[in-house]
Parts: sequence; structure tokens; C-alpha cells
Amino acid sequence: MSGTGKKVVDVAFKASKNIDWDGMAKLLVSAEARKEFATLRRTFEEVNSTLQTKFSQEPEPIDWEYYRKGIGSRLVDMYKEAYESIEIPKFVDTVTPQYKPKFDALLVELKEAEEKSLKESERLEKEIAEVQELKQKISTMTADEYFEKHPELKKKFDDEIRNDNWGY
Repeated sequence: MSGTGKKVVDVAFKASKNIDWDGMAKLLVSAEARKEFATLRRTFEEVNSTLQTKFSQEPEPIDWEYYRKGIGSRLVDMYKEAYESIEIPKFVDTVTPQYKPKFDALLVELKEAEEKSLKESERLEKEIAEVQELKQKISTMTADEYFEKHPELKKKFDDEIRNDNWGY
């Protein structure tokens, strides 16, 4: 097998070891997302299996003597010479250097968005807890108790009363 093909197989194998499929599956909430995720995982494993089996094996060498006996040495020598003169060009990756900085910038942006999202989620969770608490206490709560938690509203109402602004 060519060195490039072997490298691809090695990278694919290492990548499959680093993927936390179970961790990602726990983050999914809808049945449709789980179905799509299962399809993605199955497809990834099929491609990885193909890479491990089909492309990781060296091709069998050609038995030129077998063909010389059946076909004739002149024609086989011509094919052998043509076969050995073929040079497979080495793959030169020119795309990765262009997109690697963009990808890294997107990863940084993703981390920032994730942190922002987590902070916003925490803030919303606290707000939900406060609203739930207020919902439970609203029927027995006095105005003074409410204004203790929301002094800005008390100030606003006091200012309106002082300025003789009754809202009409």
C-alpha cells in the first residue's frame, strides 16, 4: 500500500478512537436528532471499516511468469515495462493550509459562543427559579415583601406618586 493511503487509514483509525459517541448522544433531546445521530455514527463506522480493510492491505504482486507461460513473453514484457513505468504522483495537500486558520478561528468563536450560552443558560435558570418562587408566594405576599425583592419598582412608584403621575 502506498504511504499516503496508509497515513489516511491511520488518521481515520485514531480519529475514531477519540470520538466520544456516548457523550454526544447524551446531549441529544429529540427523537429525530437521535435518529440522525445514529445514522451518522453508523455511516462513520462503515467508512472507517472500509478504510481499515480495503485500503490498508498491500496489493498482491503480479505473477509475470504465470502470464508469460499463457500469453507469451513479448506481450507480457511490454505490459510489465508499461506497468513499471507508471509513476503515481504523491498527494500534496494545498487546501489544508488555506483553511486551517479559518477553522481554528471558528473553533475559538465556537468556544466563546458556548461559554456565552452557558452563562445565559445559568441566568435563565435563576430567573425561572425566582419566577417559580414568586408564583408560589404570590397569593400570600404583601406589597412590602414584593418591594423588598424589587426596590427599583418601589422607587418608580414612589416617584410617580410624588410627581402626581397617576398613569392617565
